[in-house]
Amino acid sequence: MDLRSELLKSIWYAFTALDVEKSGKVSKSQLKVLSHNLCTVLCIPHDPAALEEHFRDDDDGPVSSQGYMPYLNKYILDKVVEGVFVKENVDELCWTLTAKKNYRPVGEKVLPQKDAFRLWCLFIFLSEDKYPLVMIPDEVEYLLKKLCMAMSVELNGVELEDFISQDSVQQNGFTVWAFLEMMNSGKLTRGIAKETMSMAIEEVYREIVGDVLKEGYLWKKGQLRRNWIERWFTLKPNALDYYSGEDRKDRKGSISLDFNCCVEVLPDRDGKRCMFCLKTLSKTFELSASDTKQRQEWTSAIQTAIRLQVEKKSSLHKDLKQKRRDQREHRERRREAKEQELLHLRNLQEERERKMAELELLKEAQRQAQILLQQEEERRRKQHDELQQALEEQLREAEEARASMQAEMALKEAEAERQRQRIKELEELQQRLEEALQQEVKARQDEEAHRYTQTRLLAEEEEKMKALMALQEEQEECIQRAHREKQELKQEMESKSRSLEEAHRQLEEVRANRHRVDQDVVAAQRKLRQASTNVKHWNVQMNRLMHPIGPGEKRPSIGGYSSFRIPMQKDPGLRLRQKSSEQDEESKENVAGEDGDNKRLSQGSNGDMDVH
Repeated sequence: MDLRSELLKSIWYAFTALDVEKSGKVSKSQLKVLSHNLCTVLCIPHDPAALEEHFRDDDDGPVSSQGYMPYLNKYILDKVVEGVFVKENVDELCWTLTAKKNYRPVGEKVLPQKDAFRLWCLFIFLSEDKYPLVMIPDEVEYLLKKLCMAMSVELNGVELEDFISQDSVQQNGFTVWAFLEMMNSGKLTRGIAKETMSMAIEEVYREIVGDVLKEGYLWKKGQLRRNWIERWFTLKPNALDYYSGEDRKDRKGSISLDFNCCVEVLPDRDGKRCMFCLKTLSKTFELSASDTKQRQEWTSAIQTAIRLQVEKKSSLHKDLKQKRRDQREHRERRREAKEQELLHLRNLQEERERKMAELELLKEAQRQAQILLQQEEERRRKQHDELQQALEEQLREAEEARASMQAEMALKEAEAERQRQRIKELEELQQRLEEALQQEVKARQDEEAHRYTQTRLLAEEEEKMKALMALQEEQEECIQRAHREKQELKQEMESKSRSLEEAHRQLEEVRANRHRVDQDVVAAQRKLRQASTNVKHWNVQMNRLMHPIGPGEKRPSIGGYSSFRIPMQKDPGLRLRQKSSEQDEESKENVAGEDGDNKRLSQGSNGDMDVH
């Protein structure tokens, strides 16, 4: 709980005290006075015109708490600086406003105003963070136990339970006025003096609200004179203050506490016992308690303050309050979980009882089914006996019928044997007929196959004859083109010769025609050689005639005498004729070579045919 939340709780009581008609609204004049007093006790400058400026657009009359909150936050609480003001003065201002309206104690044992104010502050500190402010019974019990511990008495739990058992308290919790009424009733503080009660309230107030962890007398050793002086020490989470007396009017000094501080127990010396020291970064303070118990309490309290500084917490009881709240929430969650578990167990128990009832019903149904099954079994047994008797009667009749049937079967068996013999003979005859038919069908199929083969061979022979005639025509054409395409003719003749050789191997009828063609070719070659010889002879004669006999040259003798050369004239026509005669000779030689090759091929083919 931060400083703003603490201030808002006190201011809430002041605002509700100004709401006389309980309508939730307060007049602007009263809010001006409240704002001025708050600025005074909070030590911040007050701007009287700020409220009017803030509510300039709202002149309908009184202002609600929701309308006052923006102004309070902006112009007052946002300017508050912690440590500049005394919070107790703020609480006294708000208590004064709310006590006039709400606190009217009745009875003999009435608490003083100061004690009622401190209990009101304790209530605000321990109340829940929701409005209207209430304190739950656990926190009330915690506060009363703290008061009883301060007075060294036991808490009267019976009276407390009576107050808590009231319907309004159980539903909503304690309001501050119900709590003060309970304290004023005297039932919880029966037999306790007012002074003792006031001292206990002050002690608890200083511990919880004032963050005083511990206070009391200790002996302190001086830093300069080194003498021992008894001082009144007050321990807070951030400092250890010491005063000249218990009234805390004259403060002699303060020791700041932080996470660098530590406390150690010292052995007795210099006539002092129960000694311990508090070490800071700059100084070491030696202290002495009245007894060992006090020393232990002081050292534990100082270590608690140092731990709060390490954990960066400003108040021990704020931390304890948060822990108690967490524990309550944890208990509430555990209680809810336990209720859920109990509900689950109850549901399981109901489910178990339901299943047991269903099981009983099933058992009863099973017993009924067994009875019905026995009755059905008895009925079936009777039916079986009746059926067995009927079957025995039918069996006797069947035996008699069987005897008569056997006699008839013997006669029919003999007749069937004769029929089987006849059928066997007919099957053999049918098998022989089928074999003959198959042979006839096979013969016809063979005949058809032979006819088809013969037709195919004739067709192939005709195709081969046509191919042979074509080859022959191509050969004749190749012979005529021999002088132009010698190299191409050789390649074609080789391929045609291979084709011709294969044709000669396959067809005997063609051999005779081929032989005649070869003879004609040989005759043509012979004529061609004769013609080439004649052409050569005439060329020689022409060449001789073309060379005139010059003077001094001798004519060649026929008998092998040395011939003389006739000088050639440079005649262009003669040179052309010579070139043409040379080409004719080359063509004749080529034709002669081809004729020889053809003759060799024909002889080879004839030889192959003979071999075949």
